[in-house]
Parts: sequence; structure tokens; C-alpha cells
Amino acid sequence: MTWLTLRNLPNFITICRILLVGPTVWAILRQRFDLALALFFAAGVSDGIDGFLAKHFGWTSRLGSLLDPLADKLLMVSSYAACAWTGLLPLWLAALVIGRDVLILAGATAYYFLLHPFEGQPSWISKLNTLLQILLLLALLWHHGLRPLPVSLTDTLIYAVAATTTVSGLHYLWSWGRLLLHQVWHV
Repeated sequence: MTWLTLRNLPNFITICRILLVGPTVWAILRQRFDLALALFFAAGVSDGIDGFLAKHFGWTSRLGSLLDPLADKLLMVSSYAACAWTGLLPLWLAALVIGRDVLILAGATAYYFLLHPFEGQPSWISKLNTLLQILLLLALLWHHGLRPLPVSLTDTLIYAVAATTTVSGLHYLWSWGRLLLHQVWHV
């Protein structure tokens, strides 16, 4: 029996998505924004496909539950860093987005090692933040790779991402802090 069975197809697709991170970042850094847009779009489509397969057919696994968010975070953090490096995004926004993800990762890791494993569920503000982060990257890559968009659109998305990143980061900090207090000190 081989590793690549239909049941493992979502994990294989996720691994392919992880492999798209390097070429996507390369394309952004080389200012091949049309190629970066195509790769970023392909990664997004593959995320939808592997999620559909996992949920619809019950092809979920512990590995998949770890790889899928890892693939998403690698693509987003790397793309934001590359866009800031090339001047497409303000450095402060990339630092905010990356800082939030580092905060979440550090909190989840600390919780795991100090208490026990958990199944994290993203809040609605976190889901909105992810959607806005994706829309901002797509808009920037479209604007620089295919056709100019109104500057007001990208500016609005920049400030919407900044606001939702801040609020969702504070929400995670508050939620996990309360949970930690409750479980450790029964407050």
C-alpha cells in the first residue's frame, strides 16, 4: 500500500501548496507579479480543494490538521514579508501581520506544552482578518501584475487588514489568557 491513497489526497495537495510558497515568494521578489498572482491563486484553489475533500469524504487526519494551517501561514507570512521587501506593502503592516501570527503560534505552543493539546477554532474576526489579508494580496498582485486598481481600494484594504489584525490578535490574547487563568488557577 502506498502513502498516496485517496484518503491521503488532501495531505498531498497541502504539501504541494507548501511547495508553492518558494516560487510565489521568488516571483514577488523578482517583481513577476503576474506569475505571483497565478501561483497565489493556485494555492488558494488547492486549499479549497483539499478542504472540500477532507470534509466531504471524511479524509481528515491529524497530519492534515497540522499541515493545512501551516501551509496557509507559510504562504501568507512569506507573501507579506516579500511584498514589504519589494515596497508593495508598508513595513509596519507586514510586521503587524507577522507579529500576530508569531503571537498565536507562541500562545498555542505554550498552551500545548504547559497544559495539553487543543483544537483551536478561529473566531469570526480571525476569519474576516484572513479574508481581508488574502484580498489585499490579490489586489496588490493584480494591480502590479495585470491592471491598475484604484489606490483607494488598496489603501482601504491596508487599513482594514491593520484593524482586523490588531483586533483578532487582542482577541486571541484575551481568550487564551482567560483560558489559561481558568485552567491553571481556576479563576
